Amino acid sequence: MPQPYPKEFRDDVVRVALNRDEKTTIAHIAKDFGVYEGTTAKWLRQADNDAGSKPGTTADESAEPRRRTRLFEQENEVHRRAAIYRSQAKPADQLCSTRS
Repeated sequence: MPQPYPKEFRDDVVRVALNRDEKTTIAHIAKDFGVYEGTTAKWLRQADNDAGSKPGTTADESAEPRRRTRLFEQENEVHRRAAIYRSQAKPADQLCSTRS
């Protein structure tokens, strides 16, 4: 999966698109910045949602499930490693060998 554009870059594209004159199209701005027109339109929709000017999920609201999923995956990794460690550890009765 390609790396996302930096937030500062996305913000610059959105700022230019929002402040454009009526002759400048989204396609022209997207081409100038080297991104797809659909990507630019998506960023503009998200900016409208974040500003509250249109209904929809804000960036903060959509980031929460991803954050929780990442935390869940990290916890699973800890439990997986602990299970591997426990399965390789010797039982306590095998640690002390009795010789007669």
